[in-house]
Amino acid sequence: MSVSPVKRQKMESVLDQLKHHTTVVADTGDFNAIDEYKPLDATTNPSLILAAAQMPAYQELVDDAVAYGKKLGGSEEEQIKNACDKLFVLFGAEILKRIPGRVSTEVDARLSFDKEGMIQRARRLIDLYKEAGIGKDRILIKLSSTWEGIQAGKVLEAEHGIHCNMTLLFSFAQAVACAEAGVTLISPFVGRILDWYVANGDKKSYEPSEDPGVKSVTKIYNYYKKFGYKTIVMGASFRNTGEIKALTGCDYLTISPKLLAELSKEYVKLTPTLSVKEAQACELEELHLDEKAFRWHHNEDQMAVEKLSDGIRKFAADAIKLERMLKERMFSAENGK
Repeated sequence: MSVSPVKRQKMESVLDQLKHHTTVVADTGDFNAIDEYKPLDATTNPSLILAAAQMPAYQELVDDAVAYGKKLGGSEEEQIKNACDKLFVLFGAEILKRIPGRVSTEVDARLSFDKEGMIQRARRLIDLYKEAGIGKDRILIKLSSTWEGIQAGKVLEAEHGIHCNMTLLFSFAQAVACAEAGVTLISPFVGRILDWYVANGDKKSYEPSEDPGVKSVTKIYNYYKKFGYKTIVMGASFRNTGEIKALTGCDYLTISPKLLAELSKEYVKLTPTLSVKEAQACELEELHLDEKAFRWHHNEDQMAVEKLSDGIRKFAADAIKLERMLKERMFSAENGK
């Protein structure tokens, strides 16, 4: 239904209406998009940083990271790893100049099954932010929602006061375990769940309210609110604005610049679909999952098993590409190439 130009002047865009009900987060490493849409928070991942690091506008940050890695010295591998961590933090620090809230910075996905490795890397990232004059209260450390990742999050929150964003979350079991671990925030992936059902089922399109990813996040939100868990639910990985509108009222939603642009140009009345009151009236049973129960329940969800492993592989592949790019910058000139 089109809205007349007169009414449009009086009416807020869907994006502005959404901000009344949900904290809007920008899912990007591009500063221009952040300046344009003025989100509270921003999220990054290896794929987004890889894309941004190849843009001409951000070459100074890449050069600074390369110089840092070289300055610290050590083996070639250590120098690249240090440059990579520094690059993530330099992007995060620049983003924080543009937003009032927090930025999410991801731990290397290749550590997804290494609890101690994730804890060490997370603390290293927080130290790098501290060197840049940024306190840990403005950072969310992103960890894969494997059993090991969730337990690393539990330790980082309880023992080090480091806030965690549990990513690559596809199953209800993952959400339950994250709540019990007391992490700050989870990122259930909406669009990637839809992708799996479209690829593996007969149905190729869904109404937003029937979208499997929307239904997954709705159930998690209702469960958390019914049983009083403080962990923030942040829907992520959207394929269209219909999914976003169907989750109005969710704690946070992290949205790509493309979909933020679409929402900013749309003028229809937005009605919240999620609420604490309705969640508390839902018929849900509380679960408690130890490691054995977690692994069993997660394994029962074929979509979640496949999408978690696929997500880890993809983030790891982009981390490797980023390291190759830095390696070329750091060592090709020395080798006379």
